[in-house]
Amino acid sequence: MNLIDYGRIIIRRGWIMILLGIIAAGAAFLFSRQIDPMYRATQKVLIIPSRSDFGLTEAARQILNNHVAYLDSSLRAGEVIDRLQMDMTPGQLRSDVTIAADQLSLVIQIDANHRDPGEAARIASAWGDLLLEYRNELNQQARREDRIEARIQDTPVPFQASPNVMINTVVGLIAGIFVGGIIVFVMEYLESSIVRRREDVENFAGLPVLATVPDKD
Repeated sequence: MNLIDYGRIIIRRGWIMILLGIIAAGAAFLFSRQIDPMYRATQKVLIIPSRSDFGLTEAARQILNNHVAYLDSSLRAGEVIDRLQMDMTPGQLRSDVTIAADQLSLVIQIDANHRDPGEAARIASAWGDLLLEYRNELNQQARREDRIEARIQDTPVPFQASPNVMINTVVGLIAGIFVGGIIVFVMEYLESSIVRRREDVENFAGLPVLATVPDKD
């Protein structure tokens, strides 16, 4: 089949692809609207050495993973639950929180997910406060010039993390068109033995058609 044949197929049966795309996009849109939204709040904590020399900066970079391990524990989750008076287990809270370190910028990022946007912000903020307290406690045992400070970058602002209605709708549209395309070309394959046009005869027989007999009315 050449490009002209593919074009004829799309013109003749393209409505199937468009219809399935619209149906899939509509289904994805309705399904996304029915899902309860999940909100995410991010708290970033800056790790700042008291002096900018290479040695202390590298030391600050190396303790980032240690701080992440300290925060990402059931003990810290229990402290957050007690502070916020939440009715859940530490394991449930930890499953809604992600803590990661950025070695390059010396930042620890705390992402908290919750059905309530205000609660997501409170959880992220409380977890950041734990890191500040932990860092202050360690600094009490170090000389002033060797201290590594922890500071809150900004107040966590919650946003809807899921579902993303627009993306889901577009993905549904593309998936529907793709499935429709498969169906169209399967139908063409099954009907490929049926002779409809002069070109079909020439392709099948390998000989030119010299004349055709018109249908009688």
